[in-house]
Amino acid sequence: MTSIINRFKSSISKNDENPFLVGPFAPNDIEYDSNSDHLKITGEIPYDLNGIYVRNTHNPIHAPLGVYHPYDGDGMLHAVTFKEGKAFYKNRFVRTTGFYAEQAAGKSLWSGILQPQLSTRRGWGAIGSMKDNAGTDVICHAGKLIASMSQGSEPWRIDPQTLETLGADREWGHKMTEGLSSHYKVDPETGELMFFNYPEKYPFMNYGVIDRNNKLVHMVPIDLPGARWPHDLGITKNYSVLHDLPFFFDPKLLSQGVRKLEFHKDIPARFGIIPRYGDSSQIKWFEAEPCYILHITNCFEQGDEVIMDGCRQWNWQVSAVGYSGSDWYEKIRLHLDRHRTESRMHRWRFNMKTGQTIEDSIDDEITEFPVCSNDFVGRPYRYSYNGIFKKGEWLMEGLKRYDMDTKKSDTFKYGEGRYGSEVQIALRPNAKNEDDGYVITIVADMIKNQSETLIFDASNIVAGPIASILMPARITVGTHACWVESDRINGENRKLPPCVL
Repeated sequence: MTSIINRFKSSISKNDENPFLVGPFAPNDIEYDSNSDHLKITGEIPYDLNGIYVRNTHNPIHAPLGVYHPYDGDGMLHAVTFKEGKAFYKNRFVRTTGFYAEQAAGKSLWSGILQPQLSTRRGWGAIGSMKDNAGTDVICHAGKLIASMSQGSEPWRIDPQTLETLGADREWGHKMTEGLSSHYKVDPETGELMFFNYPEKYPFMNYGVIDRNNKLVHMVPIDLPGARWPHDLGITKNYSVLHDLPFFFDPKLLSQGVRKLEFHKDIPARFGIIPRYGDSSQIKWFEAEPCYILHITNCFEQGDEVIMDGCRQWNWQVSAVGYSGSDWYEKIRLHLDRHRTESRMHRWRFNMKTGQTIEDSIDDEITEFPVCSNDFVGRPYRYSYNGIFKKGEWLMEGLKRYDMDTKKSDTFKYGEGRYGSEVQIALRPNAKNEDDGYVITIVADMIKNQSETLIFDASNIVAGPIASILMPARITVGTHACWVESDRINGENRKLPPCVL
């Protein structure tokens, strides 16, 4: 059956002039529970697909203070559990401190990333005044989900089966005085989680390791030239890869409390390769062409090289952060338009012996949100699955599969008025190949005003979905997702499939 668990009273107008509060971005205000008996299924859910697909979304409840940016909304998780050919859906808000405070007040108390000075309470994040919305990233570690926002927030622990918010992590969360930034990575073999954050004060970055039992076992400061605005981190079997990119606040203005993000085309990008348990003195820094990177697919070691694959962006002419005026919405759109920032698959090769950096362009098509299978994170891999972006919009209109060995690719478009989200790869229990499994995503259909969970054969996305599950309501387009294998639901007990070993 489908049950309404909670219904929230929204103060956001259905006709709000902000384009990121309506249409595909219109927020959800109902929490549901549904099972296969009341979910319309087209095709057949594979019997050997067992685990939980979880997607995060920025989903505001109250009318914003100032100009709303699509990174500002309250975190809402959408989980589709698969077991023996059946599917179960539920969605829940992440009950952060800010969420509870605004529910009690009946209105917004914090503004967002564009006008943090309007907040009425002290806040969180790298700039210290945002609401901790936990709406950007979600990943599973040590049997619990962790949700966070990209600028640094409390590490919110959530039960992957019930989506109950368990609170900020009690083992090590209190030690994260600058918060936990999004895009922490889990080593599938050791169960360790590598993380970073980027405060505006010295040392401007911290890096650390949480073990498979959820104990903080390593945290060190990383010396950077100044405050930075990184977004991702890479790991290999022995190293982590930290980003120092030429997209940051003007330092003179920042010293005056004014935050204006700028891309500096005359400053090289730098990548710091640190031993997993190393410190700042052990980092080997590599320079590369000026660029910005939101998301990488993977990093791995090959001979003397550390290789990093991801989506390289180099045309950051406009940032909505730090600007004001009547054209806010256009600035946001330009900033988020991946065609304008020219986001394309790219490979960096860092030679640990010679210090040389070699760069290779992988593709000319505009893609972002690249992912590989959990089981290959930090290891040599073959396939990257990327979102294809609609020109002029922050909307994914298709899926692209890269074969990094042959340099060939396959594409699937979702169809007119249909927009996807970050995909995840679910390998079969005894997978013999890296694409021996399924690709899962949630699509919003704006013509039919509905959302579907799509399941593809990971080796043949061109054939289209092998199953489609109609959700109880249309889900706002979202950010990141994760896949929780059935043997990781209760902890880091993953038995890696034969294709990895």
